[in-house]
Amino acid sequence: MRQINYQKRLTGFLAGRKCVFCGSRKVCITKRRYAKCLKCLKQKSLRRLRFEIEVIIAFVHQRPVYQVAVEYGISYQPIHNIFRTIREILFHQTELEGKKLSGQIEIDEVYFGGRKKGNIGRRTWSKSVVFGLLERDGRVYTRVVDNLTAPNLMEIIKKKTRKGSVYFTDQFRSYNSLHQFGKHLTVNHSKTFSTKRHNHINGIEGFWSYAKHKLFYTSEVEIGGNSLYTGRLRLNRTIT
Repeated sequence: MRQINYQKRLTGFLAGRKCVFCGSRKVCITKRRYAKCLKCLKQKSLRRLRFEIEVIIAFVHQRPVYQVAVEYGISYQPIHNIFRTIREILFHQTELEGKKLSGQIEIDEVYFGGRKKGNIGRRTWSKSVVFGLLERDGRVYTRVVDNLTAPNLMEIIKKKTRKGSVYFTDQFRSYNSLHQFGKHLTVNHSKTFSTKRHNHINGIEGFWSYAKHKLFYTSEVEIGGNSLYTGRLRLNRTIT
């Protein structure tokens, strides 16, 4: 994948030659070192503007909040608030995407959260449950769910996938009624993880591994808020 030089692309904004509000290049620098747009008449402090852009670049590079806070010599909370706002925007943007997943779709669920003694298997109350749909050679959709009951999962699958698709899952009983939407193939993980006919869910499990690796360094992930983080990660996977 080609590496994007964000610093170069944002030179116009950083130098105060391009308006961050309307994109116009009719910008002047005031005596107070503000970048003022002659088109929309809005203005912003160059110092503040450069700081915000650098923080956004740090977010794109997936740097931890505490690391960015230490680098700029400011408290943790302002950086956390900026990162969270960006995640909320990304989350709502991905939720608004109307196109349904289609073709060959892998389905699986995972738990996010620290380990706790005594909680084994699916009944792990201290963790966030994330349900995922992965379109092979395409996009991935994730959502934090309250439970893994069949009606709840079927409702999500109905809204986010195109009828007639081929669905690949493990043998979890909540997926037993998937045949109403299309062909349903299962893989028995107690015996094998894939077959010669490409019957596997290795794609979605690979995404979970990627997500957990990335979120391992994100100490501010909280139960109930994982939608913002997995929303960001599913956007990353779609791009890459």
